Amino acid sequence: MEMVLLTALGVGGATVIGAIIGFLFKNISHKFSDIVLSFAAGVMLAAAVVGLILPSLEYGDSWGIVITVAGIFAGAVCLNLVDKLVPHLHKLMGAEIEEHNNANLNKVLLFVFAIAIHNLPEGIAAGVGFGSGDVSQALIIAGGIALQNVPEGMVIIAPMLAAGISKKKTFIAALITGLVEVVGTLIGYFAVSLASAILPFALAFAGGTMLYVISDEMIPETHAHGGERGATYALLVGFCLMLVMDVWLG
Repeated sequence: MEMVLLTALGVGGATVIGAIIGFLFKNISHKFSDIVLSFAAGVMLAAAVVGLILPSLEYGDSWGIVITVAGIFAGAVCLNLVDKLVPHLHKLMGAEIEEHNNANLNKVLLFVFAIAIHNLPEGIAAGVGFGSGDVSQALIIAGGIALQNVPEGMVIIAPMLAAGISKKKTFIAALITGLVEVVGTLIGYFAVSLASAILPFALAFAGGTMLYVISDEMIPETHAHGGERGATYALLVGFCLMLVMDVWLG
């Protein structure tokens, strides 16, 4: 349990670390942030497939493929419904960063709210990983999510400051988005621990949410500023690095 709690704090804390970097470097170039985000997308892609979807097939026994496919689509549909309520992160980030001099306060707050909502299933994915009992895989999944949270925390800062929100309130908002991930991690862990029968579906569901975030949010954002080639290679590096770590950790 201590490992789960520390990891949850680490995953949520990564958003805060990104926010601190955002305060220090308010004018980070798109090229740099896109490379970091693409690397994180590759890490998350490997974590979703190797750490969640493949174990789901194994735990599901004879019904594994049915449960896994159903879980993946359930996770994706769940986030799709969330997207009906809040705008796409990459569109809103682009609008706020490009027009930050005339930023609308409500739009910025909606942006932060959107990030917080997306952090919940990511936290659940990390918690489900621990609930499966495979600590090494769980750490890989959590590490991938934490890497993705750093640039996410970075992009919160500039729009909020440009909208006239104080540095203190901006930092608190970033902290809240990180805490949402901590809560999600604990929910995922306890849900699977209390009902091991749902483990195959829960793993696939978490994998589906991660695949949705990667395809719908992260990749479009990293390809929106003309650096597609660099972003693609960064994704491949992140993906292969996680494969190597998975082999080394056994």
